[in-house]
Amino acid sequence: MSLPTPTPGARAVVTGASSGIGAALAEGLAQRGYSLILVARREDRLRELAGRLTTRHGVEAEIRAVDLSDRDARAKLCDELAAREIVVLCNNAGFATYGELAAANPDRERQQVELNSVAVHDLTLATLPGMMRRAAGAILITGSTAGNQPGPNNATYAASKAFANALAESLHGELAGTGVECTLLAPGPVRTEYAEAAEVPNLDRLVPGPLWVSAEKVAAEAIAGMAAGRRRVIPGVFAKVQTVGGQYTPRALVGPILRIVYRKVK
Repeated sequence: MSLPTPTPGARAVVTGASSGIGAALAEGLAQRGYSLILVARREDRLRELAGRLTTRHGVEAEIRAVDLSDRDARAKLCDELAAREIVVLCNNAGFATYGELAAANPDRERQQVELNSVAVHDLTLATLPGMMRRAAGAILITGSTAGNQPGPNNATYAASKAFANALAESLHGELAGTGVECTLLAPGPVRTEYAEAAEVPNLDRLVPGPLWVSAEKVAAEAIAGMAAGRRRVIPGVFAKVQTVGGQYTPRALVGPILRIVYRKVK
């Protein structure tokens, strides 16, 4: 399968578009001729990106400054998208927290679940019926290698990404033969503003520099994977090792190891 052909009225939606993987996905889709709806909280970043994409690629780029963890704000966006011709949906927005769950801020943890899991589900439900009616469309869900294994001191993130991973791969199988595809993007360490959002500036010390991959590389592999109708895209050698380890290492072993690792995150 190839991605649906861009048309003037169709839109590709990218969430978490203000930086990192989301901005790179938007750039890659604009290069392919897709007009966009860019979604994130930071309106100034979205305006800057939209202007750049329009100038470089001649596409239309609408912006929606929405906090997707806010159910009311998210519902309005979902209603709009359900009525639009959405041919590509990149469910990319998300963040992580670190530390013992018993000492965590409950509101922040709930916000994480809303963004990483519930918003992904809601946006998919809003756009998928239209794709099915047209028998054409592509959905990308950004999960994580963290969703393949327990994550002591990173529990909410690991659990929310396990949901995203399972949803994407389940939907991929469900949609076989419909003309609509769902691809899981499951990256490992990526050079983005992720650590800043997680409020753990020393996060990048846990993984040696050469094992990190760029947001541009991740986005390029993700878009190529969507175009090929792939079930799963795992960019980078370290992410592939993490995936295999998460799937086949006994939980009794991997849990304590990750507990020690994540304790170092301050």
